[in-house]
Amino acid sequence: MVFPKSGLIDGNKVADFVRAHVAPGNIEDLGLPFRVISTDFETGSEVVIQEGDVIEAVRASISVPGIFTPVRRGGMILFDGGLVNPVPVSVVRDMGADFVIAVDLNHDIIGKKRAGKTPVSSLEKMFSDGENGNNPTQKGWIRNALNRRGMSIDLPALGRVKQWSAKDPMPSIFEVLGSSFNIMETQITATRLKAEPPDLLIKPKGTSKK
Repeated sequence: MVFPKSGLIDGNKVADFVRAHVAPGNIEDLGLPFRVISTDFETGSEVVIQEGDVIEAVRASISVPGIFTPVRRGGMILFDGGLVNPVPVSVVRDMGADFVIAVDLNHDIIGKKRAGKTPVSSLEKMFSDGENGNNPTQKGWIRNALNRRGMSIDLPALGRVKQWSAKDPMPSIFEVLGSSFNIMETQITATRLKAEPPDLLIKPKGTSKK
């Protein structure tokens, strides 16, 4: 296996799963105003998607760098909107909202203990089920899919790394990627909420316990 070019998981599979459960349509045809936030890879700027295919827009918004492949749209390469605006209060105000309710899901995501290692056989079953849509509600299937992809990479340079990982309870490269993104997003969320506070902020407890 070779390293994927722009993401460990093909984001099109996520889009296909959503399409199997959500009726197709365009943002401008929805009954309620809707906006999707993403990030332009080339400029790092915030991109507010307000027209076109709903599912493709959502896929762009959830394309975590290095994890899911990005989306090409309008000459841009788009990644997760959490890179620039995790809680887009400003976007909602620009839409004309009189009262903004924001939900911060990142406030307690840092500092949680890492989940225990999952056996390879369980990883393979969970990834297969999740990827084929047979068990879409299985918690943590994306994380386990990443672990499976990592274990399936067979390169000489990674042989020693795998041996070290088996002996030393250090975080895997996928846990490092995920935690790094969580730390970054938490800091950005705090900064944006301080600069652009909503009228009501909700912080659910235990949102990161999955």
